[in-house]
Amino acid sequence: MMADGTDTDTLIAMVLSMLVVTHPGNDVILEALVECGGDARATADVINARSYKTRDATPTNSTKRKLASSDLNGWINPGAATSEKPPSTKKRKDVQSPIKPQKLTVPASSASTTAKPVVNLMQVLRSPPTSKSSVSRLPPLTLSNPSMVAEHTPCTLHTSILPPELACKLFYFMVDLSQSWKRNRWWLFDRVVESPHRTSFFVRKQSEGHSWHEAAQYWYNGRPTDPPDAFPDLMEEACHYIENIVNEDILKRGRLPLEWAGHQPGEKLWHANVAAANCYEGAKESVGPHSDQLTYLGPYPTIASLSLGTTRTFRLREVVPSDEVSKRQARTFNVPLPHNSLIIMHAATQESYKHSIPPQSVLDLYRPLYPHPSRPTSPLEPSNCRINITFRFYRPDFNPQSIPRCKCGVPTILRADMKNRHDGKTDRYWWTCYAGAQNDGKGCDFWRVMDMKMEGRGPTFADRSGVASNNETFFPHRIMV
Repeated sequence: MMADGTDTDTLIAMVLSMLVVTHPGNDVILEALVECGGDARATADVINARSYKTRDATPTNSTKRKLASSDLNGWINPGAATSEKPPSTKKRKDVQSPIKPQKLTVPASSASTTAKPVVNLMQVLRSPPTSKSSVSRLPPLTLSNPSMVAEHTPCTLHTSILPPELACKLFYFMVDLSQSWKRNRWWLFDRVVESPHRTSFFVRKQSEGHSWHEAAQYWYNGRPTDPPDAFPDLMEEACHYIENIVNEDILKRGRLPLEWAGHQPGEKLWHANVAAANCYEGAKESVGPHSDQLTYLGPYPTIASLSLGTTRTFRLREVVPSDEVSKRQARTFNVPLPHNSLIIMHAATQESYKHSIPPQSVLDLYRPLYPHPSRPTSPLEPSNCRINITFRFYRPDFNPQSIPRCKCGVPTILRADMKNRHDGKTDRYWWTCYAGAQNDGKGCDFWRVMDMKMEGRGPTFADRSGVASNNETFFPHRIMV
């Protein structure tokens, strides 16, 4: 993930579209992106230049000068065409560049000659120094109470939402259960990476009519899994409290066009049918900036995240739309989440923000108020664990049977176009291949814009069996904008 919030996969795709050389491999592109501060055009210029330099082992000074000048023009004028022919190695009359170089180097092949020095390409392609007229960088802001969270983000924070004894019992139960949880593993840039925390997936008992086994597999990035466990009794009890709070909040907010609007009149707008649980043990276990996949959640989902145990920071940062990057910068918001607190990520959070749990240098231990149920006479022991349970509503019009398959034959994932929003709303979502996360990093080029109407979703959406239905009396879809 780059500093401006752009997905790494998107940046790599942008760089590939501007290359005039053979695909150098994702590792090379990633290293160049880091060197260029996430600037896709500069990265493409660097890779193109390096490829020409490798091919022409002993380039002349005039060749290097032409190469640097060509790439510099592309950097100065981002709107210029990116499909220029590779610079010619034919000698020509040297022309003195009017631009003062930041750093000068002399090629080894001409060290003993009196040739003029050439511009160091890496220095030229770096982002220009920040000027006084540029958009000012905003410092991080800590949102320490519910009113601040509601003022600055599309989220709401609730504290002490469960009865204290229930919260403590659920914490003990989930910590014990987490000893058997796994760390997610997936392929990224030709290597296997592992998440720095343990995780698990649960399905609510009354939702077992759906085949959520596939959804569980893709929570684990496509790894083969056993069918997910049902909500434990303590989690089910907690869920009733959470559903009431979430629905009270939803009724206070305006509805977005593609947001789920309920089944039948009088039915709750939101109910949890699945839950993902995470265990962060110690100050260093974390999760990086991301937005949740919308594959089964659909557009504008609501996610309720319960925190138990030690306090950890929940970090939010907006992805600024492309047409606003010259006017403003994103701000980072830090929200401390104490034991027995609930943060609700309302509609538009996943489309507009990345969130993370960063590592911390210090940690305040959680000190339970009640003994462990299986050790009632033992002393109360402090804990460095945080249990996070994210209750989610997987929409019936995005059930596993309705998800498109890519050329690899595996379910695609649904992503939002975060960089092209208008009036705070996302207009476009797309299905894309996800096989590369599991198949030795090798996927296909499948990519398709989601069409709610053509796919039978929303007002005309898939029924419980996954077959498109036009009978709006079956699940009438109410939309209030």
